[in-house]
Amino acid sequence: MAEELKKLTGKVHSVEGGKGVEGLNYEDLCIQPDVELPEGYKPLKFELFDGTGDPNMHLRTYCDKLVGGGNNAQIRMKLFMQSLTGDALSWFISQNLQKCVSWVSMASDFVDRFRFNTKIMPDVFYNQNLKKNPTKTFREYATRWRSEPAKVRPTLEEEQMNKFFVRAQDP
Repeated sequence: MAEELKKLTGKVHSVEGGKGVEGLNYEDLCIQPDVELPEGYKPLKFELFDGTGDPNMHLRTYCDKLVGGGNNAQIRMKLFMQSLTGDALSWFISQNLQKCVSWVSMASDFVDRFRFNTKIMPDVFYNQNLKKNPTKTFREYATRWRSEPAKVRPTLEEEQMNKFFVRAQDP
């Protein structure tokens, strides 16, 4: 009778959503379970990072948005997940939360994971090779074509030439 009661209790627990199942407690699922947000805290609306942009830029905009609570690394860590979506959110959720011991280590893991987005920077010939997508309008293509040069990083030779001209103009 006692064994049947145990089996039934186990089945009830699994139907109720896994109460008592290891790894599903708040403390196991939350990145900073001991950090409480201040009373009256209003959730911020972050720009969402989906894994396709520059992770460094995302971290900068994220930290800039944390006016008031940004100096507290634990709050920064606790809220970071709210700035992610799609593949970036899936990656973050799959991480071992106990491994995230500091903001710097968490941010470093994030940048390392999405670093591939920053490796391929357009060069000066990039605009010449832009093609119009058949599904886009000419206006969309022209807008994209005009915005792309801002992303171009100068070659090392161009940077050296610019430094030379700046020094030559200094009195």
